[in-house]
Amino acid sequence: MRDALLGLAHLDWDLATSATPSEVRRLFRRTVPVGVEFGTIGVLDRDGRMHEVTTFRHDVRTDGRHAVVEFGASLDEDLARRDFTINAIAYDPIARRLHDPFSGQVDLAQGLVRAVGDAEARMREDRLRALRAIRFAARFDFAIDQDTWQAIVSSAPFLTRLSPERVKQELEKSMEQVRRPSVALARWRDSGAFASLVPALGTVSDEVLRAVDALPLPVLPARPLRKSLRFAALLSDLDGREAERTLRGLRFSNQEIAVISSLVERWARHGDALRRKLAVGEMPTAAELRRLSADIGRLRVSAFVRLASARWQTGEPPVQSAGIRALYRQFVVTAFREPIEVSDLAIDGDDLRRAGVPPGPLIGRTLQRLLDAVLEDPGCNTRDALLSLVADSPSARG
Repeated sequence: MRDALLGLAHLDWDLATSATPSEVRRLFRRTVPVGVEFGTIGVLDRDGRMHEVTTFRHDVRTDGRHAVVEFGASLDEDLARRDFTINAIAYDPIARRLHDPFSGQVDLAQGLVRAVGDAEARMREDRLRALRAIRFAARFDFAIDQDTWQAIVSSAPFLTRLSPERVKQELEKSMEQVRRPSVALARWRDSGAFASLVPALGTVSDEVLRAVDALPLPVLPARPLRKSLRFAALLSDLDGREAERTLRGLRFSNQEIAVISSLVERWARHGDALRRKLAVGEMPTAAELRRLSADIGRLRVSAFVRLASARWQTGEPPVQSAGIRALYRQFVVTAFREPIEVSDLAIDGDDLRRAGVPPGPLIGRTLQRLLDAVLEDPGCNTRDALLSLVADSPSARG
């Protein structure tokens, strides 16, 4: 109902009824028991789409995350257990009227996130509501009611009751749904939510948060890298290992951890040195670009420059956009047209064995030494020149 009143596209409707779950199952031919204990039955329409129908209910007890509910409540009692007034509005499609006992429409008009009733009690009932309030406020560019904000701050030490998966999900939703995530992320920091849930980000700087905003809004599922880039920016003041530990604690996938922590590590290694050059109008030399491309990785050069650009444009000293564009062009040409990986060498391990290099670790070390030479001078990347370098090196022949 909230999104419809705001004129936003919405994916589905929450349906509520006085009918009990067993009555709903009798009334409809095709149903799915998606959450019977909480009063929710999935009803399949003629096109096979599922609609969740939930019985009016009120809480009997809660542990701060999960509630035991009782059916037989009135609509007002059901709405009273909702989190925020903007989510406690019902529409009767038969009578064609809105039911809004907590003035949610007024708060929508005023751009305010406000808890239903006693804000402290709402947060105690479900600690996730603190994070949801922050996300809703950032998504709709709303303020947070003062009593509700104070309840969020008071709730912060108890947020450890939330599972890492739910914390990750809330962070992801902010990255995916909010054009300027810094608004939400700053509230995570200022409320103490980061200190409780992601200690490495407890004092995250405004510069880092502005960098997150500088990266484009992800358009999922077609643009998953954009979300990874936003997380890389958020973690970019950490070192690679600390970023990896943080991501693993939030239950990111191994693939996500590899991508994000690699970008963070390369930024920590090269970002400031490149900033200093670009800020005074200098560009890396061709050899420096080859070495940078080799360390960052051919397929991650583009993502690295996007991350670096976000940090450079929001920090000090600032870097001009023209310099960043020029660097990006040179990086891409270097990464994809010049030899920067062992596989780009004009010889391989078999050639080295035929040249007398003993099998084993020495093969790998020799190839790396040859790559170092090629990174300095790509002109020596010929079979004869590389074999000559091997012949001139006693250590390569064992």
